Amino acid sequence: MPAGKTYSLVGAVLITGTALLSSCEKRELPVRELQIRELPSLSARDVETMYSDSGKVTLLVRTPLIQQFSGDEQPYTLFPEGLTVLFYDKKTEPQASIRAQYARYTEKDELWELRDSVVAVNTDGDILETELLFWSEPRESVWSDRFVRITGKDQIIMGTGFESDPRLSKWKIKNVSATIYVENEQKVTSVD
Repeated sequence: MPAGKTYSLVGAVLITGTALLSSCEKRELPVRELQIRELPSLSARDVETMYSDSGKVTLLVRTPLIQQFSGDEQPYTLFPEGLTVLFYDKKTEPQASIRAQYARYTEKDELWELRDSVVAVNTDGDILETELLFWSEPRESVWSDRFVRITGKDQIIMGTGFESDPRLSKWKIKNVSATIYVENEQKVTSVD
């Protein structure tokens, strides 16, 4: 190919390319902002944490998954697959427990939110069941605005709304809907 035709061909390609590029509308595609705050800063599986006082276990927390989010304005910890807490009260056997299918702890407010199949057992053996329970450490109170059921040794009380101290020993159901008394059946055996 002669040199003159090569320059003509290169010139034609450049002119066509420039025409095509200049005819295209310049669009800025929005770049999605990387949402680092939505990712956990710490994540761990099958966690068991013990808290102690003077060498005696006071609390044991077990969870299949824990996620801490510290990049948010209000840091929090999630337990998306639930948790179980055993309270030892400086004794060798657990004295009370609480279990939930989901939990969230907000550090700033020191507030626990427990959801889905919440079951708490106090030191007297009373069993509290609800779908939502809040526990404020600074206020030293536990409450719910949902349906609750408390099963004691001699009665079952159901209602809506609940308030208590953290040990669930001084509790009150706001709107009682039913009280069922359970009779203790004692078997008498005679010795012949």
